[in-house]
Amino acid sequence: MKLAGALLLLGAALLLISEGALQRKVDLFLNGTTEEYVEYLKQFNENPEVLENAANIKKCSDRTLTEEDKAQATSLINKITASRTC
Repeated sequence: MKLAGALLLLGAALLLISEGALQRKVDLFLNGTTEEYVEYLKQFNENPEVLENAANIKKCSDRTLTEEDKAQATSLINKITASRTC
């Protein structure tokens, strides 16, 4: 899980940068399809290279993360967003 964990942490850090729609982004990233995720991101950035990279990262995470990894990531994000100090 070293690669998967590193990928997950990188993705989580990038997702935390913009907190407005964080919960939806996390849900689509972890549980949605690549097409749903990229379509959602188009609201924020229409650069084809950025969207292509987002799709590649999503596909990679789908191949490497287990359902347990996804559940743990969701739990972590929920704890972070629920924290008063974050």
